[in-house]
Amino acid sequence: MNLKVKEILGRLHFFRSLSVRIFFIILIVGIVPSIILRHGILMNYEEHAVNVKTSEAQNQLKILANHLINYGYLQDPSSEVINAELNQLSNLYDGRVMIIDRNFKIIKDTYGISQGKTMISEEVIQCFKGTSISKYDANNGYIELTTPITSVDLKMGDEAKPASVVVGVMLTSVSSDSIRLTMDTLSRKAFVIEMIVFILIIGMAMVVSRALVKPFARVTQAINEVKEGYTDEQISVSDYVETEHIVDAFNQLLNRMKVLDDSRQEFVSNVSHELKTPLTSMKVLADSLIMQGDVPNELYKEFMEDIAAEIERENKIITDLLSLVKMDKKEAGMNISVVDINGLVELILKRLRPIARKQDVEVVFESIRPVTAEVDEVKMTLAISNLVENAIKYNKEHGWVKVLLDADHQFFTLEISDSGIGIPEADFDHIYERFFRVDKSHSREIGGTGLGLAITRNAILMHRGSIKVSSIEGEGTCFTVKIPLTHLA
Repeated sequence: MNLKVKEILGRLHFFRSLSVRIFFIILIVGIVPSIILRHGILMNYEEHAVNVKTSEAQNQLKILANHLINYGYLQDPSSEVINAELNQLSNLYDGRVMIIDRNFKIIKDTYGISQGKTMISEEVIQCFKGTSISKYDANNGYIELTTPITSVDLKMGDEAKPASVVVGVMLTSVSSDSIRLTMDTLSRKAFVIEMIVFILIIGMAMVVSRALVKPFARVTQAINEVKEGYTDEQISVSDYVETEHIVDAFNQLLNRMKVLDDSRQEFVSNVSHELKTPLTSMKVLADSLIMQGDVPNELYKEFMEDIAAEIERENKIITDLLSLVKMDKKEAGMNISVVDINGLVELILKRLRPIARKQDVEVVFESIRPVTAEVDEVKMTLAISNLVENAIKYNKEHGWVKVLLDADHQFFTLEISDSGIGIPEADFDHIYERFFRVDKSHSREIGGTGLGLAITRNAILMHRGSIKVSSIEGEGTCFTVKIPLTHLA
């Protein structure tokens, strides 16, 4: 069963090939018209040949019909001249001639088998009414003709125009074997030509299909070279517009991968540096204690406090990293619930006001209207807390932080503004990068990890929201967060 399935899949894979499809398209486009043309030519020849033979026979029969009248054959069918002409005509067309009088009696049959019998048929009746009929029977291979035998009746006409009366009918069957033989000969010759054309088209289809697909093979080869690491340059295959689009998309992807790779290397470097710094500090402090003999309690306590602070700093970095990694995972679950945003913001500010009081920073909350939204409370708390905490930490003495909450029918908006040190405009595009710090020395002093805004942005994007920043260096910063009221899965 598995072998059969594999065989079927292999065949399907074969027919999915663009080269194979182009080959069959060219083959069909080349062969089908030639087949139609062959049948069309044969049909036209047959129709023309039948018409010619019918016309020729009718002319002969009309002449013979006049002879029948002149010799009075309908009254006396013993005329050797007429019988010889009838037999000669029958042999000429390899057919049969029957003479029928007005009583529908067959007075002459060149086959000699129906003489003396009565012949009543639609064709004969119509001919007696003056309508000649010709009918081609391709299956039986003959042409059937009816020819009226007319005589002039002076009683029915006048002196100016005597009347013609149908006194008999010639029912003639003309063999079409010669037409069929010619058609068979033409068909065989056409078939030979068709086979030659078929072989030529197969060859042309193979060459053209391979030539047309060749640029795509070069695209594949170039991509494989990049994949194997033989080159990191951008590829170029400009044969078709389609290959240009594919190559452009791949080059953009390649550039994006390079950026991500650089970002990854920088991230690893930054993580290593950030994790190593507290460890280095702790080692220096511990080595200092070990190297000294009798360490006063005050100095020992001071060193241990510094070590504890470095441990706390290390723990914060690891916690932030874990939060960021969890948010980076696309499969990270969202625990969505209906949350009172006003109450959530007030709770966050209540927790952070003690930090603000230590730095003499006033925290103000202004709500335009009550807001409830479908959010992940934990992630949203983390995002808002990071923004407000940054506004407090990077503020000036006797400064302020203002949180403004508003909403419309689709989104709620949070504005976190402060009177802090501000952010240079050149750094706006980098502030969400991991471990990026606007003021590195100040960040070290207040214990920042450089991960807060990256975590915040990820949490907001997971809610299908947006975050924007505006800032004047030395005057303050304002972050605007916009989140849908209804969670979009």
